Amino acid sequence: MDRRLTPARGDLAAAHLKGLVEADRFVDGTLMQVTASVAPIRRTPADDGPQETQALYGETFTVYDEQDGWCWGQAAFDDYVGYVDAAALAAPVDPVTHRVSALRAYLFSEADLKSAPLALLSMNAKLALSGEASGRFLKTSRGGWVYQGHVRPLAERSADFVAVAERFLGAPYFWGGRESLGLDCSALVQNALEMAGVACPRDTDMQVAALGERVAGDWPDIVLKRGDLLFWKGHVAIMIDADRMIHANATHMEVSIDDARAFAARIKETDGPVTRVARHVV
Repeated sequence: MDRRLTPARGDLAAAHLKGLVEADRFVDGTLMQVTASVAPIRRTPADDGPQETQALYGETFTVYDEQDGWCWGQAAFDDYVGYVDAAALAAPVDPVTHRVSALRAYLFSEADLKSAPLALLSMNAKLALSGEASGRFLKTSRGGWVYQGHVRPLAERSADFVAVAERFLGAPYFWGGRESLGLDCSALVQNALEMAGVACPRDTDMQVAALGERVAGDWPDIVLKRGDLLFWKGHVAIMIDADRMIHANATHMEVSIDDARAFAARIKETDGPVTRVARHVV
């Protein structure tokens, strides 16, 4: 089983895995909610442990073990397993009603744009709104206030996921990042597709297997279309039109727009060739 998605260690595993994996004990786990702006999910329980991915504000995380201020468990959003700082989680869980639709949005302490912010939230952070409003601000179940123009109900979908990706242009590249202040190539795809209502796994190898239909033909002669996904080993980009792509990349250390064929030719010797073009991902 994929260690990234399987809540099992030698000493402990999730109860639903009993009979499927070996472990000293099996537990049901406790559902908790992310109350930090963003919570790194790490491979090891340490502040300098490798970051695998991130959980955003309002998302839930099932905790199977807690020791020395670190919770080991699984994120509900994309099933990623790892360690989260216990200070970033809280219970009980408030059922979320809205998501942040702006690239970034402040959670204010009062219904006043001059009030002290409690947090800076990224696109796709989840909010439980109380139903109380004051002027242009909506109150959350945990007491903070958010500008109404920066959120939308969970059920609303963006019609153009490529346009969503373009809003991240210039955002810093950050390995394992999922937020607008820093993200990697697969997180850009994941964020854009989430806004369009499409479930998307976290990493590029998972996305290759799950998203769209393979476009027949030989690279670079394939006629590309807006919304096509280009995959390399360990990298993914989104086509803006027949020639240009947008991607979070370590070449520019940011989300950039590049000529797809020129970029592919430039990195072929170091990163290998384009391995797949996927279409109809939405």
